[in-house]
Amino acid sequence: MSDDPSATTAAPSTGSDSTGSGGTGSDSTGGVGTGSTDATTGSAAPDAFEANRRYLGSVAYRMLGSFTDAEDVLQEAWLRWRAADRTVVDDPRAYLTTVVTRLCYDQLGSARARRESYFGEWLPEPSVSYQSGPASPAELAELGESVSLALLAVLEQLTPAERAAFVLHDVFAVGFDEIATSLDRSPDAARQLASRARRRVKDGGRRATADPAEHRQAVEAFAAATARGDIEGLLAVLDPEVVWHSDGGGLVTAGARPVFGADKVARLVAGMVAKWGTPDTVIEFALVNGEPGLVWYQQPGLVGGVVGFTVADGRITSAYTVVNPEKLTHLNPADTPPAV
Repeated sequence: MSDDPSATTAAPSTGSDSTGSGGTGSDSTGGVGTGSTDATTGSAAPDAFEANRRYLGSVAYRMLGSFTDAEDVLQEAWLRWRAADRTVVDDPRAYLTTVVTRLCYDQLGSARARRESYFGEWLPEPSVSYQSGPASPAELAELGESVSLALLAVLEQLTPAERAAFVLHDVFAVGFDEIATSLDRSPDAARQLASRARRRVKDGGRRATADPAEHRQAVEAFAAATARGDIEGLLAVLDPEVVWHSDGGGLVTAGARPVFGADKVARLVAGMVAKWGTPDTVIEFALVNGEPGLVWYQQPGLVGGVVGFTVADGRITSAYTVVNPEKLTHLNPADTPPAV
């Protein structure tokens, strides 16, 4: 794991920086480096796709909730960009945003069918970073607004068109004229899609505070009580109506349904620690999708789980625990160190 701010995992990064910070190493979306030859002009100028790679990966991840699917979209987008007549493209970033949006739109339809047959709850693949300071304006432009695991889970309830309009407008501040082009709708229809999505997100979301210090304090209290197996300490930091979500994908032990209520959640957490905690178990604080959360290492260097939280009035109102190893592969590169 890197604590470099540029290593925020807004898109898949498996050591080659496939959709991350736009490094000059090899990549998995067509082998285009920052000094690649332009297919139309033959020049060695930086390619527009490579220049916008991190932004496009951020868009795809927030639309799909999956780094794996986002990587597939970027591969296909690169192939289409390579085949396009770039001399007639006035705004490469807008053009590529449209391509990625349409590919994600198609993916969302098939993804919904796959997720309906998924074992247990389907949760998004988590983004983890150890960034301590605020992102720079350039990073914010590339990464968009942070989208928590809780919000990504709520976005699963939207139609593909609603999700695309919400992500593009509310997360990346894309104008409705451009969104309309991407979705083959009128600007008014795109505006209505985003408005409807916003209402559904508000209605479906858990109570949460926007205060990072309060959020961090609650997560720290939860971690301390968990380490001690202190049920009373857990009850003190859990909201009476807390909901515990978990995703093991049928590959590791995890609840198939949400667990409701502070008493049940406290006893669940204490029981998990007693059953699976080992001397090699390490829990670290990290930003999980931009908010204070926890990363559990089942052994040094191997992430076994990630937990994101929502917090309101100093208490945890929901927790989202991802332990499906297939959703942690971007955090556990097999053969190469993480990109920085």
